Amino acid sequence: MADRIPQRSEVAAEYKWKINDIYATDEAWEQDCTKAQAAAEVIAEYKGKLCSSAADLLAYMRYDDELTVMLENLINYAQRKSDEDTRDARYQDMVSRIETVLVSLAGASAFVTPEILSIPDETLEQFYKDCPDMELYRRCLDRVRLKREHILSENEEKIMALTGEMTNSPDTIFSMFNDADLKFPDAVDADGNAHQVTHGSFIPLMQSSDRVLRKSAFESLYHVYEAYKNTSAAILASQTKCLSFRARARRYESTLEAALSGNEVPVQVYKQLIESVHENMPYMHRYVKLRKKLLGVEELHAYDLYCPIVSDVDFEIPFEQAKQEVYDSLAPMGEEYRAILKKGYDEGWIDVYENEGKRSGAYSAGARVHPFVLLNHKDTLNCEFTLAHEMGHAIHSYLSNTTQPVCYADYVIFVAEVASTCNESLLMQHLLKTTTDKKRRAYLINYFLEQFRTTLYRQTMFAEFELAINEMTERGESLTADTLCALYRKLNLEYYGEDIIIDSELDMEWARIPHFYYNYYVYQYATGFSAAIALSQRILNEGEAAVKDYIGFLSGGCSADPITLLKGAGVDMTTAKPVNDALKLFNELLDEMEELVEE
Repeated sequence: MADRIPQRSEVAAEYKWKINDIYATDEAWEQDCTKAQAAAEVIAEYKGKLCSSAADLLAYMRYDDELTVMLENLINYAQRKSDEDTRDARYQDMVSRIETVLVSLAGASAFVTPEILSIPDETLEQFYKDCPDMELYRRCLDRVRLKREHILSENEEKIMALTGEMTNSPDTIFSMFNDADLKFPDAVDADGNAHQVTHGSFIPLMQSSDRVLRKSAFESLYHVYEAYKNTSAAILASQTKCLSFRARARRYESTLEAALSGNEVPVQVYKQLIESVHENMPYMHRYVKLRKKLLGVEELHAYDLYCPIVSDVDFEIPFEQAKQEVYDSLAPMGEEYRAILKKGYDEGWIDVYENEGKRSGAYSAGARVHPFVLLNHKDTLNCEFTLAHEMGHAIHSYLSNTTQPVCYADYVIFVAEVASTCNESLLMQHLLKTTTDKKRRAYLINYFLEQFRTTLYRQTMFAEFELAINEMTERGESLTADTLCALYRKLNLEYYGEDIIIDSELDMEWARIPHFYYNYYVYQYATGFSAAIALSQRILNEGEAAVKDYIGFLSGGCSADPITLLKGAGVDMTTAKPVNDALKLFNELLDEMEELVEE
């Protein structure tokens, strides 16, 4: 009989986060919420004044910092309390109320960007001279003013605002179609038993050792998408048309430039990633060939890509053991870094175990008092890596928040996965170093190889597909189901090589990927992974100097653009080197895997 999931009240305090570090009581939250609701009136008092004097502009920027801290506290407390038990209507209401406040304040501050843009350059420079305290906000204001050539007239901006719901429609339609409407036939295993196929169960079914079940689930899913291929193509085509409209209206050279400009990432970085992965494609083909050999199949199919090539290895890792092993694995990071990790362990940053109603999954929320990490620990290897991952995020947030002023504390999404993946890489290499059992070692290497395949190669393939379909739209070419399937098949053949059968069903995979509606988001998984692997290798090889650079990066927030911050840590994402260095490790792991299975 399965263990009963406890109520929240039954979980020991030492395994719960200390949410009351933000607000001691709900009543204290209510007091700040009332202040936040009144902030719209305070903001309105600055309208028309931001370009009049350095003193007025400085006063607004300082008030905005104060308001940012208050709003972050309000959001974190309400959302974290809601996630403790999603059934609690009290905290659902608090989340809803603060979201309403945020919408109200966004409307109240709509004048801010136009006023800042209207300040002549020479006037703003005079402000800095007249008021030296304004220098703190120079980069903040520069980031706003970089958008100047892409800001339209007042009337045109009103029209662009009116198109918001329309241009968001493809994502909304896809979500309703994909999540609410599509239903898949049950898959059948080798014994004739039925297994429900859903978006959530699909990958676990693909990981099954039962090949009959894998093939059945694969066909169940993709045959349904095939039946709706024209609808799927029309939804995706409308997404690329919306992106093209917005980019052209705002005078960007391309949809790619428009998407990347928000994070100050050059177009070159995106294209360099794709080029670098292509140069290292033989490693991926070698992995596919090894997978085919180890599975012992005459033909390797797409539905064979997720099942473990090393099985029957038992990893039971209680939370206390996971904590210790993560701590030990981060010894190369030095005592300053590990002291922050231990602070998180000991001072209530982590909510460890599942309880009735608790939000599923895992995340780190970088609150101002300290980060909050949600886990649902299950004593597995995957959960140990989740702990390392989320504490990487947490330490990144902690260092940014404690080092940077409020206006520069929030790092951009482009670098968000670097710290988490670097921790995972160091944990993996520690476990490999300390594991003597050959089968367990092979299992760990397979786990690591799959991270390379699914994060670096596969996400780059997605990025290449997304770029191609947007460029087709920009050239005026039609995106039909046939053209999308042909393009997707071509990419799969290039990425996976000749040792796998690219089943025709896989041609429809593009139709189920929600990331194609996220506006060039997915490439950041691959760049973040590459940067993290390169950084972890530098830390292990160069020691203290590399650690110092890396902690400088983690402490940087958004005080510089993300490419500059990463360069400071020793990684230049405008070059091929990070991807090449990461995939050099991938190749070395393939060498060892082959040696282990030969013995």
